[in-house]
Amino acid sequence: MNWQAVAFDWNHLKAFVATAEAGSLSGAARSLNTTQPTVGRQVMGLEQSLGVTLFERSVRGLTLTSVGRDLLEHAQVIGDAASRISLVASGQAQEVSGRVTVTASDLMCSVFLPKVLLKLREVAPALQIELRAVNAVEDLMRRDADIAIRNVRPEQPDLIARHAGDWDAGLFAASVLLDRTGRTNLTDLPFASSSNITQIVEMIAGFGLQLAPENCALISDNGVVIWEAVRTGLAASLLPVALCEAAPGIEAVLPDRPPISFPVWLVTHRELQTSKRIRVVYDFLAEAMRNPEEIIRSE
Repeated sequence: MNWQAVAFDWNHLKAFVATAEAGSLSGAARSLNTTQPTVGRQVMGLEQSLGVTLFERSVRGLTLTSVGRDLLEHAQVIGDAASRISLVASGQAQEVSGRVTVTASDLMCSVFLPKVLLKLREVAPALQIELRAVNAVEDLMRRDADIAIRNVRPEQPDLIARHAGDWDAGLFAASVLLDRTGRTNLTDLPFASSSNITQIVEMIAGFGLQLAPENCALISDNGVVIWEAVRTGLAASLLPVALCEAAPGIEAVLPDRPPISFPVWLVTHRELQTSKRIRVVYDFLAEAMRNPEEIIRSE
């Protein structure tokens, strides 16, 4: 590692991440158990050492600049690693116990998260994870869950939201279905859709394929049902690329078309700053979300 290239103080970077996540210097000061002027000096110190402006300052508060947003993703990775190092070094990760409730879509809960939790159990075996498989947005403010995985960033000021990366999605079908329908003239291709058929037709059209609503062979708002419909060869559907590329017998309907991307946000309430068990799960999920292909392909 080229240590000479590291041109910043870790405490300054920590102050920057805390300020970005809290949305204010005062919020960052509370989470870091220090004073607002100290956090302000540390953030300015980071800006000076890197030669960039990380926040736009106005009467309405602090807003991340484009450089700040880019840096935040990398800084959060460092922060997650530092948190895990501290836990492992002190042996605390093995001792963390209690229940943590995570809410996510039914498809993510059934296909992706069990593999993540298998790895988490090696680090913190005393944790008890409750998965709530719901496609609707759970209200963390009412404590419906400790951590939520969402595709939109929440606006509530008391929540901490981290952009955990962007996932790709495409139009996929079982090879047996494409063997029946053919791979060139796809206008009669049956597809599976949520109850909002018009929206799904428009999204499929974005790939250059015009399908009529009458082509819809299955309607379900349950992601697992859609997934099984694709696997069995009943219909094609829009699904995560990482999931489909790891599944035998499933292929891209339009392999030459680029996928669409959708953001993944990891959200929790401010108890994250004081609850060790939530912090452990949150950091672990944040890392897993950045590399879904690696997790899905793991045995």
